[in-house]
Formats: sequence, structure tokens, C-alpha cells
Amino acid sequence: MKMEKLLSYHAILKEGLDVGEGPFGKRLIVEVDGGEFEGAKLKGTLRKSGCADWLTVCDDFGHLDVRATFETHDGAYIYVEYTGKLEMTPAVQAALTTGEGSTEIGDQYFFTQVRMQTGDPRYKWVNNIVCVGQGRILPGRVEYDVYQAMND
Repeated sequence: MKMEKLLSYHAILKEGLDVGEGPFGKRLIVEVDGGEFEGAKLKGTLRKSGCADWLTVCDDFGHLDVRATFETHDGAYIYVEYTGKLEMTPAVQAALTTGEGSTEIGDQYFFTQVRMQTGDPRYKWVNNIVCVGQGRILPGRVEYDVYQAMND
């Protein structure tokens, strides 16, 4: 098996909504205010409505639960969802809560399992691929590189 880069994307983040401590950890809802994605086979924007991360923070890790709608440059909609783990380093915490500080890919454990769905025949192939992503946090923004698992 090998991994091939599928796309890179960024999401513009609104200030996190602190729901507070719940039975599974501290809940933080981080809504998305747009963004863009681009790769060899996919290009477009993130829709603003309905895009957010329902992050649960336990100890030193955040448990990602993200839903987003990608709109391709040629008008297709792709539902994107992913879960993952984000190491809550001081730089990550500052970027999420105060909008200050940033990280680089590889600075902390920040990996996602990405799944996509669409009914558009031009992009039906995304329904049956396995992808992983690696991210970084910047002030008001998150960026990911997403890789597709390929046969040798």
C-alpha cells in the first residue's frame, strides 16, 4: 500500500463556542466560515453553512468530529466527515481559544480519518476511497494535507 496526496485544504475558523464540561470531556464547537481545497482531481470551496468541528477535549487530546460540505469548482457537492485526534499542546490551545499562536504539520499529533460522499457521477469515485489527513492550526484557520490509500 502507498499513500498519494489527494488534496490540501484550509478552513477559516470562527471563535470556538465553549459548551463546557460534559460526561465525555470538555465540548468545544468550532464553526467554519469558508475555506478552499485543491488537488490534482478536486478543487473548490468549503460551504459556510453546516461546517463545524464538535471537538471533545479530554486530558491532553482533542477528539475531532467534523462535518463539512465541499463545493467543487464545477458545481458538485461532496459531504465530508472525519474523526481524528489532536494533541492539545499549548500552541494548539492558544490558537483555538485566543486566536494567537500557530503550529506546523508534524509539531503535534494531529491526524484524521476522512470519508467523503457524493451522488454526482463525476466524483462518484470519492465514495469508495480511504483517506487520512494531517493538520496544523494557525490563528483563525486550520490546514490539512489529505492522502488517499492506493494499491501498489
